[in-house]
Amino acid sequence: MNETNQPQLTHNNLRQFTGDLDRYRHLLNRRVIYTPGVQYLAEKGEAYWLIDEIALSFGTDEMRRAISRDPRIEDLQFWRLNVNEDRTAWLSARADSHEDPFILRKIPYTDFPLDSVDIRAGFDGQHWTLYLPSEH
Repeated sequence: MNETNQPQLTHNNLRQFTGDLDRYRHLLNRRVIYTPGVQYLAEKGEAYWLIDEIALSFGTDEMRRAISRDPRIEDLQFWRLNVNEDRTAWLSARADSHEDPFILRKIPYTDFPLDSVDIRAGFDGQHWTLYLPSEH
């Protein structure tokens, strides 16, 4: 527990999310929705900025170019935030876990509490849904 008696964000409490039908809509990109697990991650990790970084990537020239090179990216994406000891971070998106990233962004500073986190993005023909791997 932290100072406000709220549970701290851990990998273990992220694994408790195993999928349900509730969704939250992103305020800036209405075609992006996300699961309760991603909502919990954003709230407890004070990381709504992370959802924004991912959501605002959809529809960009960078994303369109990546999709034209690899059509798998149009349906499913593997996003990962890696936090370094100096509190800088890298946000990457891949077509598959073993592929080179098609998006790689340096985050100059973050106080995100975990050393890394994975988020999947799946497209259903209408919305991109952001979800934790345990929610698949």
